[in-house]
Amino acid sequence: MKDHEKEFLAQYRPEDFPRPSVAVDVVVLTVQDGKLRVLLVARKEHPFKGKWALPGGFLRVGKSSRDQGEDLDAAAARELEEETGLSPSQVFVEQLAAFGRANRDPRMRVVTIAYFALVRPDLLALVRPGGDASRVKWTAVDEALDPKNDHERLAFDHADIVRAARARVIERLETSPIAKNLVPEPFTIPELRATFETVSGKKLDRGNFRRKFAQLVERGVVERAPGKRATASKPAAVYRFRDATR
Repeated sequence: MKDHEKEFLAQYRPEDFPRPSVAVDVVVLTVQDGKLRVLLVARKEHPFKGKWALPGGFLRVGKSSRDQGEDLDAAAARELEEETGLSPSQVFVEQLAAFGRANRDPRMRVVTIAYFALVRPDLLALVRPGGDASRVKWTAVDEALDPKNDHERLAFDHADIVRAARARVIERLETSPIAKNLVPEPFTIPELRATFETVSGKKLDRGNFRRKFAQLVERGVVERAPGKRATASKPAAVYRFRDATR
């Protein structure tokens, strides 16, 4: 580092410049009982005390330039585990977008970096409240976003964040094997089709979906899993995503 750079940094006073606080929020989604659901936490503290919100909190920052605190991904993982009991090793987590509209938080100027997490139905029993969350619940996304539903109205601008997360998951559903994080393991073809329909909100033609599924098998994305699933008619073959094998 050159001398003039060192001199500048030695005299620099961050406290002389107005700056926003930074937070992280996590949209946790699953498919349950034929609905796309989002995990909400009841806030213990003001503002919006008692209101439903997304799991999240402030980025931990040190008091000096030598201690700049935690990374964004680490903050999202920490908040997810503290408030829901889930860890990124168990669920799929990806950064979504930044939300920084003025007055989105009544306390101060706060910019939040939103993430979304996808949880398989067989992992729902692991969810528990903690940290700043007094209660947690899975709510249908359509109900959480219904402007007429005052009881379910979300704190801050969390409804906008949920909308953005749903749109991103729908988009990724068609371009990646992201569905592996929303179906049981292993799964049947009808279960995978039902997941696609639930997330996208569209009814899919069975024949077209089976052809699409066959392409996934041919490309090595999906493979047969051991055993079969009992159904009302006859046992059904079960499958798994290749990179989801244990």
